[in-house]
Amino acid sequence: MGLGKACEILNQEREKEAAYLISLRDRLKDRIFAELDEVYINGSWEHRLPGNLNISFAFVEGESLLMGINDIAVSSGSACTSATLEPSYVLKALGAGDDLAHSSIRFGFGRFNTVEEVDYVAAKLIDVVKRLRELSPLYEMHKEGIDISKVQWAAEGSAH
Repeated sequence: MGLGKACEILNQEREKEAAYLISLRDRLKDRIFAELDEVYINGSWEHRLPGNLNISFAFVEGESLLMGINDIAVSSGSACTSATLEPSYVLKALGAGDDLAHSSIRFGFGRFNTVEEVDYVAAKLIDVVKRLRELSPLYEMHKEGIDISKVQWAAEGSAH
């Protein structure tokens, strides 16, 4: 009987709750994309769970980003690889390179999350990404128009 009642409640509330979760997810995405460049959605935007947002931040090291937002409950990579430091094979299969897979953050939204929490997360995340990018010589090169993929890097200890 309990399972039947749970299914009844789910059937009654599913669309309303999905719409609420989508509004929170879209609010966070919109705030991030309004303030930051070189941000990428991982996976299909049209075919995703209402309470899921997985984003990669180019020119940001993932572990530093997680440390900067340590008061926010998020995960790195995909759910399949959240317990490992390896780049997510799921994100790589979706087309993300190792650098973007390492800088991805997965946000989950639930019925008890609020607009105020989303706004706090957006502000904190944007601030941390901007600060980390200020320390990134690669981001500086990118802003100057240098194609980093074409740069020939000298190996350590090589003769000049």
